[in-house]
Amino acid sequence: MIKDLGFAKLDVFRELRAGKPEAIFAQSKTVDELIRIVKAYLEVKDSVLVTRLENEHIKALKSEFNEIYVNERGRIAVVGKKAKEVESNEYEEIGKVAIFVAGSSDAFVAEEASVTAKFLGLKVLKFYDVGVACIYRLIDPLKKVREENVDSIIAIAGMEGALPSVLAGLVDVPIIAVPTSVGYGVNLNGLAPLFTMLLSCPSGVAVVNVDNGFGAAVFAYLISKRKL
Repeated sequence: MIKDLGFAKLDVFRELRAGKPEAIFAQSKTVDELIRIVKAYLEVKDSVLVTRLENEHIKALKSEFNEIYVNERGRIAVVGKKAKEVESNEYEEIGKVAIFVAGSSDAFVAEEASVTAKFLGLKVLKFYDVGVACIYRLIDPLKKVREENVDSIIAIAGMEGALPSVLAGLVDVPIIAVPTSVGYGVNLNGLAPLFTMLLSCPSGVAVVNVDNGFGAAVFAYLISKRKL
């Protein structure tokens, strides 16, 4: 079913067809367009995920909706019934994902991935600032990952993007690599770590697009969902 607003056509039953719900990509949308899309979606679903928010979007959503959780660093929001569940971490878990973040400057991507994963029902273990510049920082997080028996790992890194390759040589779960646009000039807004991750020597690494925490979390969800 397509819900036609004239300027937007909502694929409201994507989850039934493709196994994952539609999310609203707010970037470049006007405030009025975004509010109308969210309202239309909530007519048929109890909750909706909104990504890539600008400050004016966040202000308008908070003013318009009572049930809302906003993660400003990740520029992402949950509107509807699931908002309180995601904020309080009190939701039905269908699987587990660990998120490894190379540097604190990459946290905006990690927060988008984390909120998306929780919205989809994954327990999230987050390990920040564990990049290869100080590689022994991985020891305790890897112990925790083995104890928790996670289904997959999201590895987020800018600069040269080496973290996913290192992890892939140490664990027996799928690695979902996310290059970020964080880094000096030859990082090329994420192109350099993207190439590094695509060239990973250890196998078992899948790569999503630059800064795409949302896409990484959906991939992790589909892995966990298949294990049920």
